[in-house]
Amino acid sequence: MPRGYMMERMRDLKTKEIALPRLNNLAPTLESTTLKLMEEAGELAQAIGKFRGLSGEQHVMNEGRVVDLIVKELLDVAQTAISLMFVMEESYGADVGGSLERHVQKLIDKGYLKIE
Repeated sequence: MPRGYMMERMRDLKTKEIALPRLNNLAPTLESTTLKLMEEAGELAQAIGKFRGLSGEQHVMNEGRVVDLIVKELLDVAQTAISLMFVMEESYGADVGGSLERHVQKLIDKGYLKIE
C-alpha cells in the first residue's frame, strides 16, 4: 500500500488534529519520557476521578473547573506522547508516519473504524 494511502482514505472522517512542538529546552530519553507519560496519565486519571466523585475528597469541584482540568491534563499527556515520538524518531530512527498508517489499518481490522 503506498504511503499516505490510508490517510487519504480517512479524509472524510471526523478527526481531531493537534500540532504540538518538539520541546527544545529538554534532553528527553526513552526512559524519562516514558516515566513522564505515566505521571501525566495518572494526573489525567485523578482529574477524571474528581469529575466522577471517585477521589474520596469531601470537597466537590465545579463541573466546569473539572472539565478544564481534564482537558489540561489530556494536553499534558498528548505533549508528552509527542515528545516520546520525537525521541523515538531522533534516537532510534522510528518511522512514526509509517506506524500511523499501520495503526489506522489495525483500527479498521479490529472494527473500531469504518472507512468507505
